[in-house]
Amino acid sequence: MTALDDAARIDAFLDALWLEQGVSEHTLSAYRRDLVAWAARLEGSGETLLAPAPVALPGWLDERREAGYRLSSNARLLSSLRRFYRWALESGVIDGDPLSEVRLPRVRPALPDTLEETEVERLIAAPDTATDLGLRDRAMLEVLYGAGLRVSELVGLTTDAVNLRQGVVRVRGKGDKDRLVPLGEEAVEWLSRYLRGARGGLMRDATRLALFPGRGDRPMTRQAFWYRIKAHARTAGIERPLSPHTLRHAFATHLLNHGANLRVVQLLLGHSDLSTTQIYTHVAQARLERLHADHHPRG
Repeated sequence: MTALDDAARIDAFLDALWLEQGVSEHTLSAYRRDLVAWAARLEGSGETLLAPAPVALPGWLDERREAGYRLSSNARLLSSLRRFYRWALESGVIDGDPLSEVRLPRVRPALPDTLEETEVERLIAAPDTATDLGLRDRAMLEVLYGAGLRVSELVGLTTDAVNLRQGVVRVRGKGDKDRLVPLGEEAVEWLSRYLRGARGGLMRDATRLALFPGRGDRPMTRQAFWYRIKAHARTAGIERPLSPHTLRHAFATHLLNHGANLRVVQLLLGHSDLSTTQIYTHVAQARLERLHADHHPRG
């Protein structure tokens, strides 16, 4: 197999992911980088992409660790290769998975940053709701936390996606898949107040469908909303580092802390794979261990 053959296999794999599973461009780019690097590594030692020597991958991972690559980087690399060889096997390109007999290191995923419930309450209460911008931000934070949305899903909402009478919002998620998510009473209340007044004051053209406008009646960008979150976090006295997914992580963790079923959380978050949702069980467990250590007399 030549380098051109390897490139064609990689292209076919990525096309299949995009067409069949709606994988994002960002993820596809990451897979391509990993697979191209792996193919180049094999070519340098006289091996092929579809038939690597059993020691090739563990040896390469050792080299990457010595070169300073983080565990998370190697974990993503392993995920890319496993998915590629699973596709190749299912497509009949290979007769057996070349990684099936390889003993690979287990990499514990990094736990996502989240907030305690009291911190979420302070953050959500930080905007000045006496102003149109503050009322818009309060409604956005309530919806973000109340429905567990991705920031990209939040800023992409349109007015026709919201049903306040039923208390649900229709969300367009990854792979252009729609899901209906309950909002909760607080989110419905603040969204109703925002729609009755503040949105009209922020929109010059009332026919535009953007639920949360930024400048020029256009939908707010993820970056602009992220700046707003950081400003409100400072107002709320929250000093820990935040990420754009912080409230989404808090939504999932707090649901599990209060006894929600993992598969229900999976559906609410729009995860296609339950293993993606399971990271939040680790977050909840870590919190319990921390509480025990802090408060139990023999902790």
